[in-house]
Amino acid sequence: MPELPPPSVVRDLEKQRAELQKQARELAPPPFALLELIMGSMITQALRVTAELRVADALADGPLSPEEIAGRVGANPDALGRVLRLLAAQGVFTGGPDGTYGLTPMGEALRADHPMTMRDIALLMGHPIHWEDWSAFLDTVVTGEPSTPKLRGMSAFEFLESNPEYGAVFINGMGNMSATETDPVVAAYGFSAFGTVLDFCGGQGGLLSGILREAPQTRGILFDPRVEGNGAAEFLARQGVADRCTTVAGDMFGPVPTGADAYVLKHIVHDWPEEEVLRILRNVRAAVQPGGKLLLVEMVVPEQGDEPHSGKLVDLWLMLLVGGRERTATQYADLLARAGFRLERVVETAAAVSVIEAIPV
Repeated sequence: MPELPPPSVVRDLEKQRAELQKQARELAPPPFALLELIMGSMITQALRVTAELRVADALADGPLSPEEIAGRVGANPDALGRVLRLLAAQGVFTGGPDGTYGLTPMGEALRADHPMTMRDIALLMGHPIHWEDWSAFLDTVVTGEPSTPKLRGMSAFEFLESNPEYGAVFINGMGNMSATETDPVVAAYGFSAFGTVLDFCGGQGGLLSGILREAPQTRGILFDPRVEGNGAAEFLARQGVADRCTTVAGDMFGPVPTGADAYVLKHIVHDWPEEEVLRILRNVRAAVQPGGKLLLVEMVVPEQGDEPHSGKLVDLWLMLLVGGRERTATQYADLLARAGFRLERVVETAAAVSVIEAIPV
C-alpha cells in the first residue's frame, strides 16, 4: 500500500479536482455538459462487463488485441473492442496505434488481485438488481420512504439474506469500499491510547485487526450477530491478532458487552432510520464506562450545500434502500446528545470517512 498523505493534503487535492471538473463542464454548452452526466450510467455498465469478463486480469502481462482478449475471456471480438474503445477514452485502458489495449493505473484496479481492487464494486454497481432498486428512486423522493419494502416485500437486509447470490455480490462490493478505509482510519486516530477496543457489528474484523496491528498493546472485542459462523476466527488468525481478540455474538439491537475503553461503530449509524439509530446508541451508552469513548466511523457531509463530497451520493443510496442517511457534524452532535453522548471532535482521514469522537454525559 502507498504511504498515506495527510488528510489536509487529500482535502486540498479533492477541492482542486472538483474545481477542475467544474471548469471542464463550463467549457461545454450547458446542455452537453448535462448530457455527459446523464449518460454516466452507460460507463457503469461498460465497467461492469469488463469486470465480469475479467478483462483486466487477461491484460496483466501486457497489451493484447481485442481478438486475443476476447479469446481469453469468452466474448465477441467486435463487441468487446467497442467497449474497450469507450473505456480507453475514459482512461481505464490504453489504446495503442497497433490496435491493442492495455491497462492504465485505473485499469489495474479492476484486477481481482489488486491490493485495492474495485472489481467487486463494479460488479455491484452494474448488477441488474441494483439497477432495479434505483428504478424506484422517484417513489422514495416523493414519499420520503425507502423503496425496498414496497419493491421486494421485505427490508433490504432481509432481501440480501433471502437472495444469497446477490447478497454475496453486495457484501463483496461493500468490502471493496470498506477495505480502502481501514488504513486511513488507523493512521488518523490514535487507538493505542485504549486498553480494549470493541468493534460493534464488525463482520470478520477487518477494521479491528487493522487497529490491533497498529496498537500492539491493545486488546479487541469483535461483537457481531454472525461472528460464530462468518469466518471471523480464521480471519483474525490470518491477521495475526487472534491472541488479543475476543469474539462475542449478540443482537445489534440488544445489550452491548461492557469492559471496553472505546466502542467503534463503522458504517452502522448511517444504515438505519433515526429510531433504530437511537436504540443502538443508547444501548452502547449503557455499556460505556466513565472515561470510555464512542467512535463512529462515518462520512461527514459538509455543512455547505455545494461543497463536493462522496457522502452526498451514498446518502441517496441509503435513503433509497434502508431509510438511512449521512449526516453533517451538526446533525451528529444533535443525534449523539439525544443518545446520552457529547460530540468531542471530528477527526478527518485520508479516506472519505471521519472518526467522530464522543464521550458519555
